[in-house]
Amino acid sequence: MKKIFVYSIVGLLLMSAVPMTTEAQTAQGRGGVAGLFVGCCFGIRTAGQWNEGKDLHFRDWGRIIPVVNLVLAVWDGIEGSQGITTSDLQAEYGAQYF
Repeated sequence: MKKIFVYSIVGLLLMSAVPMTTEAQTAQGRGGVAGLFVGCCFGIRTAGQWNEGKDLHFRDWGRIIPVVNLVLAVWDGIEGSQGITTSDLQAEYGAQYF
């Protein structure tokens, strides 16, 4: 079971490194198989940002790892309670992510 999990993660990482969109899809946005995986793993909001050309932040990647996702969820909750906005995140990390 562990081997299947590890092989599927490696396969997803390898597939995300290879462009999987046609020229027509590239003109409209990312989409395609990579958009499908981002939507399945990270949710619709992250998939929408991915399709608009944004990259995945380390907090998004951390959602895949079982124990780390709990730490990141608490971290996000604390920052959310402090009133952080997307504009604040964009100023901190740049427009590439937010």
